[in-house]
Amino acid sequence: MPLRDVNRRRVTPTPLRSGASTVEQIPETVFAGHSIDGPTRARLGKRAGETARRLAGQDVVAVALTWVDVSGITRTKTVPVERLEHAAAWGVGMSPVFDVFLLDDSITSGKHIGGPAGDLRLHPDLDRLRILAALPGWAHAPALRYAQDGGVHPLDTRALLRRETERLAEGGWSVRAAFEIEWAVSKGEGDDFVAASRGPAYGMTRVTELAGYLRDVLSALKETGVAVAQLHPEYAAGQYEVSVAAEDPVGAADTAVLVRETIRAVSTAHGLAASFSPKVEADSVGNGAHVHLSLWQENAGQNSQGGVEGRPPQETGPVNAMAGGDGPCGMTAAGEAFAAGILRRLAALLAVGAPSVASYLRLVPSHWAGAFACWGPENREAALRFVTGAEGEQYRAANLEVKCLDGAANPYLLLAALLAAGRDGLGAELRLPEPVEVDPAALTEQERAARGIEPLPASLAESVAAFEADAVLRDALGEAVTDTVSAVRRGEIALLDGASPEEIAAATRWRH
Repeated sequence: MPLRDVNRRRVTPTPLRSGASTVEQIPETVFAGHSIDGPTRARLGKRAGETARRLAGQDVVAVALTWVDVSGITRTKTVPVERLEHAAAWGVGMSPVFDVFLLDDSITSGKHIGGPAGDLRLHPDLDRLRILAALPGWAHAPALRYAQDGGVHPLDTRALLRRETERLAEGGWSVRAAFEIEWAVSKGEGDDFVAASRGPAYGMTRVTELAGYLRDVLSALKETGVAVAQLHPEYAAGQYEVSVAAEDPVGAADTAVLVRETIRAVSTAHGLAASFSPKVEADSVGNGAHVHLSLWQENAGQNSQGGVEGRPPQETGPVNAMAGGDGPCGMTAAGEAFAAGILRRLAALLAVGAPSVASYLRLVPSHWAGAFACWGPENREAALRFVTGAEGEQYRAANLEVKCLDGAANPYLLLAALLAAGRDGLGAELRLPEPVEVDPAALTEQERAARGIEPLPASLAESVAAFEADAVLRDALGEAVTDTVSAVRRGEIALLDGASPEEIAAATRWRH
């Protein structure tokens, strides 16, 4: 159904709780060590003033401060460049209610968030500020979200991801991550999707059809500081994919936002429209946003778990735990445990990684979407694909690809949950089941049962139920986040209750 029809079916917000306060106080306190105090404000303001003068000299007039909400939509507040100093020191006001916006911009409420009262402050992360090549005169900075007392806001999913990386670091581990981002390009006007290229899947014809557009996408990403690994046509008409270099998890999520907004801007400049929605058309394949992860040991020389086989002796530093070991596909014991932790929690992880009703139109067997909870070396039908890397490069290239995810996800929240699942696997020293090297859908139910292969949830309601029952994720993400995720997901389930696949695709097509 068109978005205007969805709006007519708008969810009635959950009634606010009665009493002296409209909602319960958020139970979590400041993330230790990350509050903002007077000296920090002064330092940030001084640095931002210098940055603002540099930006003005490069004809930048505005800085977009962005955050990603629980529905996976990037939202923003903009400051003129001359106000960057004040924004860095004191923040820009924002209502906490944005955390319970649904994808159609209606508002629900959770146990801790909802209603018109309250405020928090958005501060630009100056370390990640980038001039946007695709939007002349604009710069972008991910927002840090603080309460008015200077404490980190518990629903800041970017801060949550940073906390998860710090928890891993306490054990001597780091993670490198990257997103593969698929999108569909339309040349139509209005709500309909009209594929902008029609050549064969993965064919050079599709590059030729949109050569100028794709060139500008690559150029804009490079000028913005994004290291592109490759770009290629995908399976569906008008569909493309871009892969970027791995980096630290917070940087990887920041880059995912930058890539999407750059592609969107270049598309608009060419008179086209880009959709990252999981299902642009009901009868076509969907857009994924696969995540690649590798676990690295910071002090491998002091700990026998780290593998170094194949690494040139002149290379030093962290060691990839996904290679050089005695485990499956050459994983170390730690690498295997990390992978097993993610595999164990895939059903619950879908509530943050495949978070739209439309996600489950994409997540079907035999479509390379990873519809079964299993793993396998280079198996594109397994939800968890182990990427071995080319001979001689495994020591740095071996990684996990989580395939059952899509672009409706908040990348910060998703990576935080993935890291929490992997960290739990490390602590429990989990082991992987036998690998699956065929399409699981080609096996009989009895064969799948004998091998412990379970289908992943077939609906958002199923994944939310698994998420709500998962104590590990609830503990890692915190009560405020998990309750808000549940409230938003259930709101969107109600929003599209009874809609046909065609109506779901139309309603969500231009929201991501």
